[in-house]
Amino acid sequence: MTFSVASLLQLAKDILFPYIKENVKEYLQTHWEEEECQEDVGLLRRQAEEDSHLEGAVPIPAVSDNGAADLQQVIQAVVDNVCWQMSLDRKTTALKQLQGHMWRAAFTAGRMKAEFFEDVVPAVRKWREAGMKVYIYSSGSVEAQKLLFGHSTEGDILELFDGHFDTKIGHKVESESYRKIADSIGCSTNNILFLTDVTLEASAAEEADVHVAVVVRPGNAGLTDDEKTHYSLITSFGELDLPASP
Repeated sequence: MTFSVASLLQLAKDILFPYIKENVKEYLQTHWEEEECQEDVGLLRRQAEEDSHLEGAVPIPAVSDNGAADLQQVIQAVVDNVCWQMSLDRKTTALKQLQGHMWRAAFTAGRMKAEFFEDVVPAVRKWREAGMKVYIYSSGSVEAQKLLFGHSTEGDILELFDGHFDTKIGHKVESESYRKIADSIGCSTNNILFLTDVTLEASAAEEADVHVAVVVRPGNAGLTDDEKTHYSLITSFGELDLPASP
């Protein structure tokens, strides 16, 4: 069983992503001299170079020797680039890495806790007790995933999950990613059920012979009539009646 994080969390759209936009400039100013922050900015700069052909792309110049004013211009360019990527709902590794580090700082400082839909934790516990293995596959980094599940309103629930995957194994809209996950966990794709709220991901998983259920949550993008007919739809994890593992 593999989940998309968005199908579990209540706060992703309402809290996690707005937090990045509202705090990225302050975070960069505070942590700029740290090696980790410089690695994040370097990765974003390389991504910006790759994106230079895209409409609206925001370049990130290198810092020159012109002092504090120049530094602030570079920081603003990073902020603008991050906001541009987020406005397009991009899933680049560079963006997700910075977001993960920002969330880590917020979670460890107690400024934020992950809140799950109320059906999630009881269902996962039930599946685990039935002998099933449960994995997370998210466009958010593995580090960010562990922060969410380690700092939640339910406490530290990392023990409920057997492993984590992010875009380093491949993008969620590419069928090969699901084959790689199956190989990694030693399981055939047709023995995996993938829960997601994004039909493009569902389609990619199906191409890899993975079973799929689309989770309909408040605030999700609407589904077409064809999608409603094609996919198995659930509004709660409790609706899944899964056989126990042998």
